[in-house]
Amino acid sequence: MARFYDRLFQQIKRSIREVDVTTLYQELRAGRRPVIIDVREREEWEQGHVPGAVFIPRGYLEMRIEEDVPDKDMPIYVYCAGGVRSAFAAKTLHEMGYRNVYSVAGGFSAWKHAGYPFVTPRQWSREQLQRYSRHFLIPEVGEEGQAKLLDSKVLLIGAGGLGSPAGLYLVAAGVGTIGVVDSDVVDLSNLQRQILHNTERVGIPKTESARQTLTALNPDVTVVTHDVWLTSQTVLDVLAGYDVIVNGADNFPTRYLVNDAAVLLGKPVVDGSIFRFDGQITVYKPGQGPCYRCLYPEPPPAELAPSCDQAGVLGVLPGVIGVLQAAETIKLLLGIGEPLVGRLLLYDALTATFRELRVQRDPECAACSPSSTLSPDTIGEIDYQQSCLLPTRSVAD
Repeated sequence: MARFYDRLFQQIKRSIREVDVTTLYQELRAGRRPVIIDVREREEWEQGHVPGAVFIPRGYLEMRIEEDVPDKDMPIYVYCAGGVRSAFAAKTLHEMGYRNVYSVAGGFSAWKHAGYPFVTPRQWSREQLQRYSRHFLIPEVGEEGQAKLLDSKVLLIGAGGLGSPAGLYLVAAGVGTIGVVDSDVVDLSNLQRQILHNTERVGIPKTESARQTLTALNPDVTVVTHDVWLTSQTVLDVLAGYDVIVNGADNFPTRYLVNDAAVLLGKPVVDGSIFRFDGQITVYKPGQGPCYRCLYPEPPPAELAPSCDQAGVLGVLPGVIGVLQAAETIKLLLGIGEPLVGRLLLYDALTATFRELRVQRDPECAACSPSSTLSPDTIGEIDYQQSCLLPTRSVAD
């Protein structure tokens, strides 16, 4: 049997192309980015791998390779521990129609022995491997992306209708730190739509109710509560420690305050709003698209923009918009897809239709234009409850 296997292995080696680890290293140093496939088992992968390698155990190669590498002309370097499994894998790929496949002789052992750099991946617990297994299967996420999510920090402005679904799905996805800003307590009227809370928690702070629900869903996640009303004196300190802001505020002063602070700090804001049967969502990313003030330079009269408390809202509507906010947030954290920057997505629940509007930066925007007067001092001097307007620059300035 051993002789038969040796003859088979030698026959396969003659039918494939092999390169040494130095050739692969020189490809990487030259800035070329071939596809590198690691066909070892998980416990081997966790001990270290070639930078940029894609982990596809040999037993899953035929099942996953066409999804991970659809271009069959792409150069592919396959390695294992010593060069045996990679040779069989290279032959399989050749038979599947891949035309530029190379088996790396000596495998990862030779790579390490040569002193070339390698990456030690995050160590996942057995529970995490199960919890995030569906993310690991997605090429755009994978283990590297999941590690990014766990290292990320997202702030929810409001633990209400929008913050509830957004928070639940971000925590379920494994975003490692979730901040929750809310100064209100749970009210029975909230429970028609604010699914972070329940009847037993009526009367307790929404931040505490949110913390209990979110930590019960995923113990990997740290929930930081900010049981405060955001003001011009506190907003910069609260927002500074987060990567993305998810805005579900239900009043104009908070929306303008969060916008101005986010522009100043360079933080992206995933903004959502709801009214009766209508919802909308967009992404304000400083330097890449408009901000909130570009679209709404000043708030409308109160009688033209009643709150949900005054006008009502369909209970399921914030679920749609909040989940979209969670999806946009994950795209921003992972750097994938096309976030809704410069695009306003409108949803009508009665007709079950979406519309998209293109929005542009205002060259004279009071917050994000070159002529803006926005500064930490400016924010600190404004009473946003009385006026959301930023001071204009005088001619003398």
